[in-house]
Amino acid sequence: MRQSTIEGLPAAAAIPFLTGLPPWAETLIGLAILLGVAWTANFIVKHGVLRFVMRSLPHDDLAPMPAVARLANIVPALIISYGIAAVPHLSPTIIILVGNVVAASVILFVAMAISKGLTLVNQIYARRADAASRPIKSYVQLLKIIVYGAAVILVIAALMDRSPLLLLSGIGAMAAVLLLVFKDTILSLVASVQLTSNDMLRVGDWIEMPALNADGDVIDIALHTIKVQNWDKTITTIPTHRLISESFKNWRGMSEAGGRRIKRSLFIDQNGVRFLTAAEQQDLRRFALLDDYLGRKQQELAEWNAAVEKAGRDRVNQRQVTNIGTLRAYIAAYLRANPQVAKGMTLLVRQLAPTPHGLPIEIYCFTTTTAWNAYEDIKSDIFDHLLAILPEFGLRAFQAPSGIDLQRGLAA
Repeated sequence: MRQSTIEGLPAAAAIPFLTGLPPWAETLIGLAILLGVAWTANFIVKHGVLRFVMRSLPHDDLAPMPAVARLANIVPALIISYGIAAVPHLSPTIIILVGNVVAASVILFVAMAISKGLTLVNQIYARRADAASRPIKSYVQLLKIIVYGAAVILVIAALMDRSPLLLLSGIGAMAAVLLLVFKDTILSLVASVQLTSNDMLRVGDWIEMPALNADGDVIDIALHTIKVQNWDKTITTIPTHRLISESFKNWRGMSEAGGRRIKRSLFIDQNGVRFLTAAEQQDLRRFALLDDYLGRKQQELAEWNAAVEKAGRDRVNQRQVTNIGTLRAYIAAYLRANPQVAKGMTLLVRQLAPTPHGLPIEIYCFTTTTAWNAYEDIKSDIFDHLLAILPEFGLRAFQAPSGIDLQRGLAA
């Protein structure tokens, strides 16, 4: 047990200028001096020694500043732990209590420093060329769990002023009962730690989890449940551990990227696909978006066909411009010229395999906004224009025969 003495002297005599004052005044002044010394030491360590040490280390995102900063908190804690005995008129119980709390704090600071150090190790390893195929993140997380588990046991032992071995023997006897009674709580706690540490979910994220009919914004994250407000304003409650054991889609990446993907196909009636005549090519050069493309294409084909003709080969070996290829070039140029289509993201127009429903021309691009209403307007405007421009290329959209088509066929 700690005694309120310093080198055998009473605590009141340890600070001579406090003698003669009321006991409560001596205690308050002693506490103020102790806290002042601890604060001064903390300031010197963090703003003097720590900054001097950090200047000699590399200044990048992998600097060990967070781990060292946690260890720096130990200095004022130790000053309070050993200096509390010099404060006059404090009972031994208070001195012991403060010492136990400070010891628990030191253990916590060390555990946090080790955790930050493990994070730094993982970040350094992630820069290796083989880190993507052989990640160590799961092992680092396991070590963090072990470190914090040991820290919890040591903190409780320090607060109770008992041996950690005594605490471990009691935990071992109750482990089976605790696991059975608090199974859902433990699963939810582990899931919450994983969701938080991996930044997998935040309030306000748009997530999709079809298995549980969840499609909307996260409005609440609790220990046992996650609440999702669906787009029809209903609320789906998801057990927290289900987000770890099952897959879900988080649209946060789309929101942070600033662009939302358009991926839709325009189905073309294949009966209209053909070569363009020279007159039709010249007529299509009215479109400013096609002028450069047709100029380059005609020059390219002229060189190719001249070589074929020089070799004396049949005209069937010559290349020609198609209306479907020209349409793809027009769509690509139209999207690049559209200010509402993101320029720094993937943009392509491709032809997919023919289907019984026509020839798919897939448009793949991103809008400059992620707002739902604006996104739908932009997408609709693009396809409105493309459907209306098809006749200019001698093409039409495919659709299954309807009643009016049958009437026209019978009338003919």
